[in-house]
Amino acid sequence: MAYKIRILPRWLVFLLDLFLVCCCLFLSRMLKLNFDWPKVDAGLRLMMLVVLVFNSALFYVFKSYAGIIRYTNLEDAQRLVMVNAIASFFYLVLNTFVPLFHYGSFFTLQIVTINFLITTFVIISYRLAVRYCFNFYKSLSQGENKIQKKRAVVYDTSADGQHIQKVLNSVPNGDMQVVAFLDDSFKTTGKLLENLPIYNTSETSIAKLRNDGVELLILANKQISKEKLNTLVDTCLAYGIRIQQVPAMRDWLNGKLDTQQLQDINIEDLLEREVIKIHNEAIYTQLKGKKILVTGAAGSIGSELVRQLIQYRPSLIILCDKAETPMHEFHLEIQDRYKNANVKAYLGDITDRQRMEHLFEVYAPQIVFHAAAYKHVPLMEDNPSVAVLNNVLGTKILAELAVANDVEKFVMVSTDKAVNPTNVMGASKRVAEIFTQSYFKHLTTQAGDHDAHPHPTTKFVTTRFGNVLGSNGSVIPRFKKQIEKGGPVTVTHPEITRFFMTIPEACLLVIEAGAMGQGGEIFVFDMGKAVKIVDLARKVIKLAGKEPDVDIKIVFTGLRPGEKLYEELLATNENSRPTYHDKILIADVHQYDFDIVDKKVERLIKCARQHYTLETVHLMKDLVPEFVSNNATYEKVNIQGL
Repeated sequence: MAYKIRILPRWLVFLLDLFLVCCCLFLSRMLKLNFDWPKVDAGLRLMMLVVLVFNSALFYVFKSYAGIIRYTNLEDAQRLVMVNAIASFFYLVLNTFVPLFHYGSFFTLQIVTINFLITTFVIISYRLAVRYCFNFYKSLSQGENKIQKKRAVVYDTSADGQHIQKVLNSVPNGDMQVVAFLDDSFKTTGKLLENLPIYNTSETSIAKLRNDGVELLILANKQISKEKLNTLVDTCLAYGIRIQQVPAMRDWLNGKLDTQQLQDINIEDLLEREVIKIHNEAIYTQLKGKKILVTGAAGSIGSELVRQLIQYRPSLIILCDKAETPMHEFHLEIQDRYKNANVKAYLGDITDRQRMEHLFEVYAPQIVFHAAAYKHVPLMEDNPSVAVLNNVLGTKILAELAVANDVEKFVMVSTDKAVNPTNVMGASKRVAEIFTQSYFKHLTTQAGDHDAHPHPTTKFVTTRFGNVLGSNGSVIPRFKKQIEKGGPVTVTHPEITRFFMTIPEACLLVIEAGAMGQGGEIFVFDMGKAVKIVDLARKVIKLAGKEPDVDIKIVFTGLRPGEKLYEELLATNENSRPTYHDKILIADVHQYDFDIVDKKVERLIKCARQHYTLETVHLMKDLVPEFVSNNATYEKVNIQGL
């Protein structure tokens, strides 16, 4: 039967420390004077009085008695050494400048040195002895009902890794035991750290760890390269070792880490390339002090755009969205996180011309980031007229109002689905691209024809990129929800692939395009390698500690209407030009005559207002000849039109 060990009162620890200090001083004096009692006794009481008074003050100031002895750590030991060092310095000063009556100098350098060594040793050793006894008692008491602890290994032998190991192994009643360290350097292999072996990150070492019962790898170092992280994660997952990471220290509960706070590694961290980084001073120059409008501001892309734009200190950011609740929540977040930011929430539908006119009249934005769009392919396949009204009409209204109100730049967020589109959503975004490009060309030509010094024209810039991880409705959150429910995880096709980038990276590139663009460009970005969705699904399942097709089934549901196996960033008849950054290209797309485009777009919008389905798709096909629908419902439009 186990009995609960009570914590000693702090006053008792305080008195015990004072008693040991006095005993150590007495022993030091005895050793120095060769146990000659008459000499030792001379002035001993006064000496003890000085030691008691001064050490009492030091213990009180530094709270050396406040720690729980059974959990004594390196910080406690350092505090005790510092207290003894200050006391020793005080004794020497006292011995030099304050003669103690007729006893002369007895805080000699030899006595003080001996006393410092003995006191430090004794006062730390008894604490460590208590800690050892407590741990021994604890292991005995748990023997009757021993908890089977999960064996874990910590990646990184730096101070962070050592700290994490100590914290996790000292968690009371913890369900985890760190048994080794993992390090990239082969020089440390086989050595001990904190009395634990160090292994390298080779497959052989990881296989050995698994054979020794290791179930978990804890990442303490977040400064690891993407390539190394992917290799390490893939190797661990191949051997059934789960990977978790330590949260930021500010997120620890009451400054302490619990095993329940360890987080599964995010799939976003495993993108098979390094994040594109932009350092362009022109961005700050162009955005500082400006009034900026962001449409779709409550969405995943729009909201991150706002967060990043705030860093450039604009005078005002107008958040425009028609979704009331998301807008309300995002506005509260901005007010909490960015106290000095001047941000206005504006509820409005971009297809409502009068409402948008009011927005431009009241706030007079100088730069527009147009992120509002309907983007879900299956929904737009069933509602092509709504896709046209939002993605085409909304863009047309904003573009015309931007020109009418002398907006400097209009940056539109497009998609790789606009390239050789096979669905309504992609085709509607391509129509929006065609309209803004031809509109800009028309305005520039018109200004040049009528004025030797043309009035500054709004610069229209388009950005194209693939899927963003973690965005509203994206595949990763859906996979995670399906896994939480026990599966199955649904994938449309075994061969389907997609490009991915993170939301912050996508928004950074959109802002960069706004600074770089001179008007009429379509910027495309290096998205890295296309990822097989089924491979992504398997990795997400493994990262959750499950086995694909064993714990969680993967089910193929078939391509959805309008969905294609792979996405493209450039059409087959498009070339590209480099920019100053090797990851950013400019697409050389086919140029259209604005007068023709404008008439066709007006006709398309008129048809969409009537919500004629096949007729709307046919008119989109007329504007975008490369649009070949993969939807059986619209096949006859592909073949013969209407």
